Amino acid sequence: MVFAAPKQAVARAEEVLGSAPSPLHASVAHQVIGIWQRDWGDMKLALHHLRRARDLAVRAESTDREGDALAALGVALVTAGRTRQGLDALERGVRVSSGHTRARVLFRRAYASWVLGRHRESLEDVRRAIPVLRQMDDVIWTARALTLRATVHLAVGAVERAEADFAAAESLFDTTGQEHDKADGVESRGLAAFRSGDIPAALRLFDEAGDRYAKLGTPSFMLYIRRCEVLMAAGLAPEALAEADAAIAVLDGIGGQSTLKAELLLAAARAARRAGDPHTAIARAALAVRLFAAQRRPWWETHARLVLVEARLAAGRGSGRLVADAAEVAERLAGFGAPAAPEASLLAGRIALGLGWTADAERHLAVAARSRHSGPPLARMTGWAAQALRARAAGSQRGVLEACRRGLDVLDDHRMTLGASELRARATEQGAELAALAQQASLDSGSPRRLLVWSERWRATALSAPPTRPPADPELLGDLTAFREIAARAEAARMEGRPIPALEREQRRLEREIRGRTLHIRGDAPGFGSRFDPGRLLDRLGDVLLVELAVLDGRVQVLLCGQGRVRRFEAGPLAEAETEAEHVQAGLRRLAHPGAEARLPVVEAMGRRLEELLLGPAAAHLGSGPVVVVPPGRLHRVPWALLPSLRERVLSVSPSASSWLRAHETEPPPGGRQVLVRGPGLATEGAEVSELAGRYGGSTVLEEDEARVPRVLEELDGAALAHIAAHGTFRADSPLFSSLRMADGPIVVHDFERLDRSPYRIILSCCDTARFASVGADELLGLVTALLPLGTAGVVACTAPVNDAAVVPLMLALHKGLSSGLSLAEALRDARAALPGDATHQATGWAFSAFGAA
Repeated sequence: MVFAAPKQAVARAEEVLGSAPSPLHASVAHQVIGIWQRDWGDMKLALHHLRRARDLAVRAESTDREGDALAALGVALVTAGRTRQGLDALERGVRVSSGHTRARVLFRRAYASWVLGRHRESLEDVRRAIPVLRQMDDVIWTARALTLRATVHLAVGAVERAEADFAAAESLFDTTGQEHDKADGVESRGLAAFRSGDIPAALRLFDEAGDRYAKLGTPSFMLYIRRCEVLMAAGLAPEALAEADAAIAVLDGIGGQSTLKAELLLAAARAARRAGDPHTAIARAALAVRLFAAQRRPWWETHARLVLVEARLAAGRGSGRLVADAAEVAERLAGFGAPAAPEASLLAGRIALGLGWTADAERHLAVAARSRHSGPPLARMTGWAAQALRARAAGSQRGVLEACRRGLDVLDDHRMTLGASELRARATEQGAELAALAQQASLDSGSPRRLLVWSERWRATALSAPPTRPPADPELLGDLTAFREIAARAEAARMEGRPIPALEREQRRLEREIRGRTLHIRGDAPGFGSRFDPGRLLDRLGDVLLVELAVLDGRVQVLLCGQGRVRRFEAGPLAEAETEAEHVQAGLRRLAHPGAEARLPVVEAMGRRLEELLLGPAAAHLGSGPVVVVPPGRLHRVPWALLPSLRERVLSVSPSASSWLRAHETEPPPGGRQVLVRGPGLATEGAEVSELAGRYGGSTVLEEDEARVPRVLEELDGAALAHIAAHGTFRADSPLFSSLRMADGPIVVHDFERLDRSPYRIILSCCDTARFASVGADELLGLVTALLPLGTAGVVACTAPVNDAAVVPLMLALHKGLSSGLSLAEALRDARAALPGDATHQATGWAFSAFGAA
């Protein structure tokens, strides 16, 4: 009962103990309580009850009862970190038991061996146990043994064998009432999906397993560990770190298994390293190493040492000793047959290269490169990264570029299994090293056109295909509706100065539900289509000059594309440009308020400094025609119209040259339908909307109570032009919950992603609508980037806080230009020129940018 109805089993056991039981029955009752405490409670209590169970079994003179109690006690001792005592108890359990009971004891010893990383011993004991369990028609324990064997297969990389065992176990569990075992089976299928590279399926199955455990009241710390692995693979390392640390705190609070604590520390160390926090990674990994060593778990200890070496390298501690440490780890992992062995060899080779030890580097990299042709996607990428480093060390630019191309192709295929735009964007971090190696090789070759190709290869790739639209999921739609209601109530309470912790907690819960459901969506796009063709770009540009900024070794490289050629210029350090851009943002914020006229010359001087850092000598070669700027993700907040050489020209911004090409070739929808939306609470009451309604005869106008999210989405779908005047909120912590406030609550990026086709042109006349989160290798998440893959060819939005009153004349002038047939970029240029010359209106004009090509 303890794995079918855990709470009831414990209650029955306590009843037995309160009824003067025989030693045999008391032994069983103590064992039930001990198992419950071992797996979900206090380990000290577990050991107390399991020792009592063993002693009472001896008094009962039942060797099978003694063997069974010894097996449960042995597992508890191993998971408490008392490895020798635990293995001794398991060994005695095997000796004193026989037949059916011995098979169950062998299963428990196999489980303990898996915990210790002794996979061969584990498989051997399971091999001996399964035939006996089947012969005795023991469905439950046969299914458990198959699940364990599958888990061990996964640990050594035998995914197909694991999937077969998981399927067989699941069909057996379906015939039983073992609810905890069934939940464990769902969790195991999630692990198999992850090992096969299917992250959305893994997240969905883990969430399902978590729901089942919650209903049983049996928290699974192993589920936390596995979920952390998947979150890291999805590029969500900060979330994985937070989840691991939270689980450690819970485990410490209940006095849980020390083996699980060590594994959680290892998960936290990996997550901290991926999140760019090497010092936290070193601290967590060092503690994990000590615990694993004390627990006599060399397989796990070696994996923790791998993370420790990686973190020390990330902290700038590269040395000859670190090469030796990495090589030792690689050798030990290979001896264990661990899939992480190539990763350790790559690490040793990378450190050796940094020290100039080319012979040592070649030896280690050659071993790592063997993984490039087989295994899961990230393992193959490790192999191609090693091959690229080998080629670079050998001076072969062609070899570097070929290895980088093959490795990024592997990651492309993997990313297209991800339906959510957030996962696609974050997954690009896995290819950042390959992209950087290819860009550097292109720069060294002296070919600006080649550098352009590789700059585009890994820039804003999440926009190259629309996210998979969520299915018609009633629960997701219900969560979105509830989220809007709660968010609207929370906003109203904030405006009234009332405390709202309960509403904020419910809002966060709904956000987690919505995000979780979208992360489960599997990609359905067949691939990324044709590769970027610089010749096609140059043909389509006409008299437009495209300025793509790439960053290599911390410096900005400017690529001028136009008139049939690509030219390269070197500008300033990226870090200085980022700092100056933040100063500009602060200056524009000041200018949004009256009385800041004296700051105008200061902000203009900042614009000149930004131009020096970002364009350098290229500024003198821009000509007089239209310009498209393609900045890296880290420069998304630059108000490009502030730069002197760009201030009075037709200017647009695009996340990538490929994105601009798609926008340029996007046809407007038939009918030319216009939609005007005015949200609540605007200081100007959306003054431009009323006037625009008169100018666009026959347009759909949604104001006051009509500006509700379902109706707004219905009208936006397939519109030729949409103008939305509404308060915007950017969420740096969760960019896909960035929103525009409607009458019934916020409309968020997740809502826009449900559109069949977003408006061809869309104007967002409010603050912070062009703010993005820079994630992955060079990806952006936010309102504007959500619209571009969905059919929108052009957006006007704002990168900074602005004066609401000054926005009105800018918007009216902008629409005047559109009505006369101008593009968004042309109309915005003319609208800026038509504004009054005071500081507030000038700053407002600079804060708005045109994105895309419409």
